[in-house]
Amino acid sequence: MSRRPRRRHAPPRSPAAARPTRGRLAAVDALRGIGIVLMVVYHFAFDLAWFRVVSADFNHDPFWLASRALIVTIFLALVGVSLVLAKRAHSGPQPFWRRVALIAACAILVSIASYLTFPQTFITFGILHAIAVTSVLARPLLGLPRLALALGIVIVAVGMTVQLPLFDTPWLNWVGMMTHKPATEDYVPLFPWLGVVLIGIALGHALPRVQRALDAANRSAPAWLAWLGRHSLIIYLVHQPLLVGALRVVV
Repeated sequence: MSRRPRRRHAPPRSPAAARPTRGRLAAVDALRGIGIVLMVVYHFAFDLAWFRVVSADFNHDPFWLASRALIVTIFLALVGVSLVLAKRAHSGPQPFWRRVALIAACAILVSIASYLTFPQTFITFGILHAIAVTSVLARPLLGLPRLALALGIVIVAVGMTVQLPLFDTPWLNWVGMMTHKPATEDYVPLFPWLGVVLIGIALGHALPRVQRALDAANRSAPAWLAWLGRHSLIIYLVHQPLLVGALRVVV
């Protein structure tokens, strides 16, 4: 009788292989990486203006206003998409709340650092504050993409058109719908930006309908852009100190 061949044991996997990144798509990470690149370029231009190397009006110039709007739209739409991907990967509530707590803590650090740098215009409700709050507010709609889309469109429309003096007060301007932008270095109010997150939820649910295109995008996504997207939080925190420190040496 012939011997049954002995089963070979599979070689041990490396720690990275043993812990795959669940729920992530290279195309989504790369798109977030594009947002990171645009953000660094925008802030570098802002720093050059702050050091009086160049002249630029970031509060009124349509080019810079549109650039900022594009960057914030990329980040917040991907917040909604990422919430859907995390749910699809069966990520429980604990990772979600840990992530929200981390982002909220970083938002507080940004407020403190900006107060030390710009005491008259420090950041009270910027992009990290918005990501933390909108993630919590949008979570109940993760399984309701049509409602999220409809509500998102309404919130964007209201935030872009409704202006009430009530929301000019310092305690309410984080909601949006103010008559003028408050004096702050970064301002991302709930209206209209919560709407962008909700639209992102609808986009996240639509991804399986374009699976072939998504697979192609995942294969062609540059690895370095995807890396930037996966480490967007730490890059956000460190890039400005590095840019400002370098300009202090050079200028």
